Amino acid sequence: MAEETCELLCLDLPRAEALRSARRPVAELELVAGIAKALADPTRLAVALALRDGGELCVCDLAWVCERSDKLVSHHARILRAAGLVTSRREGKMVLYALTSHGERLLRAFAAEDAGVVA
Repeated sequence: MAEETCELLCLDLPRAEALRSARRPVAELELVAGIAKALADPTRLAVALALRDGGELCVCDLAWVCERSDKLVSHHARILRAAGLVTSRREGKMVLYALTSHGERLLRAFAAEDAGVVA
């Protein structure tokens, strides 16, 4: 199979330079990629969708909904929290999670129903 690269240099320098100049800083791209990576796992996406649909939920509820162990769900919820997509709070012996406004916006964009990917 032929490589999918140009066989000759066909650079549109003004256009390419304008795009290069407008490119976001690498540190910002790494931050956004890390946030997107947080939703790239099926369990984390299931947790986020459950929080979207159910509001604030405890780890036990999330584990039941996602059909995963509470320890696994807790681990994935911590990753979502580290990415700024969910918040957590302790109520007695329970830990409750909820989507942040940033998490809601990102999930809405990521899982747009009109995209036909995730309902």
